[in-house]
Amino acid sequence: MSSPYVLDGHNDLPWSMRAAFGYDLDAAELAAGQPRFQTDLPRLRAGGVGAQFWSVFVPCSLAGSVAVTATLEQVDFVHRLVECYPDDLRLATTADEVDAAVDAGRVASLMGMEGGHSIDESLGVLRMMHALGVRYMTLTHNENTPWADSATDEPVLGGLSDFGRDVVAEMNRIGMFVDLSHVSADVMRDALAVSAAPVLFSHSGAGSVCENVRNVPDDVLAGLAANGGVCMVPFVPMFVSQAVSDWYAECLAITEQRGGDRRKFSDVEPVIAERMTGDPPPPCGVADVADHVERVREVAGVDHVGVGSDYDGSIFYPDELPDVSSYPRLFDELRSRGWSDGDVAKLGHGNVLRAMRDMESVAASAAPGGGGG
Repeated sequence: MSSPYVLDGHNDLPWSMRAAFGYDLDAAELAAGQPRFQTDLPRLRAGGVGAQFWSVFVPCSLAGSVAVTATLEQVDFVHRLVECYPDDLRLATTADEVDAAVDAGRVASLMGMEGGHSIDESLGVLRMMHALGVRYMTLTHNENTPWADSATDEPVLGGLSDFGRDVVAEMNRIGMFVDLSHVSADVMRDALAVSAAPVLFSHSGAGSVCENVRNVPDDVLAGLAANGGVCMVPFVPMFVSQAVSDWYAECLAITEQRGGDRRKFSDVEPVIAERMTGDPPPPCGVADVADHVERVREVAGVDHVGVGSDYDGSIFYPDELPDVSSYPRLFDELRSRGWSDGDVAKLGHGNVLRAMRDMESVAASAAPGGGGG
C-alpha cells in the first residue's frame, strides 16, 4: 500500500553538516548516500518525504551577535543545499510553494530556527530571518532566553515576558509559526493565549504517554485544537519511551555528578556514548511513537497531529525508525490500529499545510509596520 508524502517538522542535517563537513557539500556526497547521517537524498525519496523543515539550529553556547551570525550561516547552507540539488530540492516559504514543489517532484525545503537566542532580542533580526525564508522559530532551546523559559532550565519568568509576547505577536504579523517545542509548559500556555495564528510543536510528544519535560501536557494539547495548531511527534527515544526517558535522566544525573551541564548536549553526549556500550537503553520501537500519535489525536483531534522526527538531532533512534526512509513503517503501524488512509495523510502532511495556510491568512490580514527593533 502506498503512503502519503511526509512534511516533517524538524531535521538537524544543517548542523550535522557544519559539524562533520564544515558545510562542504562536495565532501558529504548527499546524492550518493551519506552513512554518517540519518538523512541523504536517496533515503528522503525512499521515505516518501515531500517536504522538510530543515532546522537552522545553533546551540545556546553561542549567544548575542555570534548566535545571529551562526544562524545566518545555517540559513545560507540550506539555500546552497537547494541550489546544489535543483532536481531534488526546492526552497519553499508558503503552503502553495510546498504544493508546487511536490507537484514538480521536488522535496520542498522550509526552514525553522531552533531557539529564540538566534534573534538576540531583536525584532528586526526576526523580520530579516523571515525575509530569508525562515518560517518558524522555536522560542527557546535547552536554556532560557531573557524573555521565555525553557522546559530544561530553571524557570525565571513563569512564562513569557512582555517582550516575549511582543515576539509572538510579531511572528503572527509577519507570517512565522510560533514553535513551542523546548519551552516550559507555562510558556506554552502563555503563547497559546497570545497567538492569533496556529502554533507548532515541531518535535514534541504527549506528556501523558512519556513524562518528559520536552513533551506536551494534556491541557495544552486540548488548547491546541482551539488554536488550530499541530503537535508533530518526534522519533527521539528519550521523549517517546518512558523507560528510555528514565535511562536518559540517569545520564543527566551522571553528567552533573561529573561537573557537566545537563542543558548542554556536548556535556551529556559522552555519558550517553559510554552507557550505550555497557548499559544500553531499553528497547524502543515504532509502536512507542504510534502511541504518542494516538494520544495527540485522542486529546487534540486528528486535525492537530503531525510528525517531527528530529533526525540528525539525536544520538540514537527507535529500532524500526533508524533514518528518513522509515516513515512508511509508522504509517503501516497506524493503519494496523485502524487509521484510514485519509487520516494518515492528515498526519503525514495535511494538518501542517492547513495550519500554514491559516497562519499565512492571519499575516495577510495584519496591519503593516509592526513593532520596533
